[in-house]
Amino acid sequence: MFFTFPVALLIVLTSLLTVDRRLYEAATALRAGRVRIFFTVTLPAMRFGLGAAFFATFTKVFTDFGVPVVVGGSYPVLATDLYQKVIGGFDFQMGAVVGILLFIPAAIAFLAGQLLQRGRSGGIDGRAVIYVPARSKMRDLACFGFCSAVALAILAVLVMAVLGSLFKLWPYNLSLSLASYNFAEHEPSGWGAYRNSLRLAAGVAIFGTAVVFFGAYLLERVPGAGWLRGAINFCCMIPLALPGMVLGLSYIFFFNSPSNPLGGIYGTMAILILSTVVHLYTVPHLTALKQLDPGLEAVGSSLKVSRFVTFGRIVVPVCLPTILRIASYLFMNSMTTISALVFL
Repeated sequence: MFFTFPVALLIVLTSLLTVDRRLYEAATALRAGRVRIFFTVTLPAMRFGLGAAFFATFTKVFTDFGVPVVVGGSYPVLATDLYQKVIGGFDFQMGAVVGILLFIPAAIAFLAGQLLQRGRSGGIDGRAVIYVPARSKMRDLACFGFCSAVALAILAVLVMAVLGSLFKLWPYNLSLSLASYNFAEHEPSGWGAYRNSLRLAAGVAIFGTAVVFFGAYLLERVPGAGWLRGAINFCCMIPLALPGMVLGLSYIFFFNSPSNPLGGIYGTMAILILSTVVHLYTVPHLTALKQLDPGLEAVGSSLKVSRFVTFGRIVVPVCLPTILRIASYLFMNSMTTISALVFL
């Protein structure tokens, strides 16, 4: 739950930010109670966001490798079994079989999530107003207490991680020391792995943000065939259902082939950045341009301004908070990802 909380929060928060205040005003004018407003306005507006968060969380947990291998002990799951088949026994064919078995339930969950997308609203239009609830001391205090409890629970995990790094020998010698941070005594490369992680995260954040944002802009704002847009959007959703370890295994089969002219990137930082961007692509794509007014391009055209000028002078500044959110998401997840990189 701690591991998947940021993904669910990011998707649900985006859905909440697209709810039109006029719907609440109309419901209040019709004398609807708070409970009825919640079930007739809030939940329908958030149907896609809640479904996407649910299935994204399910897929991420079902295909995760890091948590089971650290705290799972001898409890077997498919992700750890895949790792043992490939790394422990060099059985790539059996590893591919396990990967397909890992992919099937994730794909079913992904398709179920896509069904929820049908009939959803297209986001905020030019007349919509973002809903900001009126102040209420009792309600706000209760919500603040709930959010504080969640935040404290997350901070407690982080504090234990910090303390664990300072203990001399857990759980026998709990005296504090910085000896564990002397990487030269524990790793031949010293701080090299940490620098490589920063390089990987920075590369994914820069390259991935540009690809995700510009790709979402082309998909949402450039006119074209509806079926082609639907096919591209479906391909953008596939990484959500694709386990990272299966992605890494497929990269081995593809890029490690002697006949592949792109095989030169195998074993380099480039293939790590590429696989990580592909693996993390879906969630930033879902949050990219869902609340941008499509009328901006129409206004630019009426003023005889090119689409590129409109994109650079209006779209990018308006979407700067979204761009920064995408970059931070890619950077943080690149620093902690393990599933695909464990093979590459």
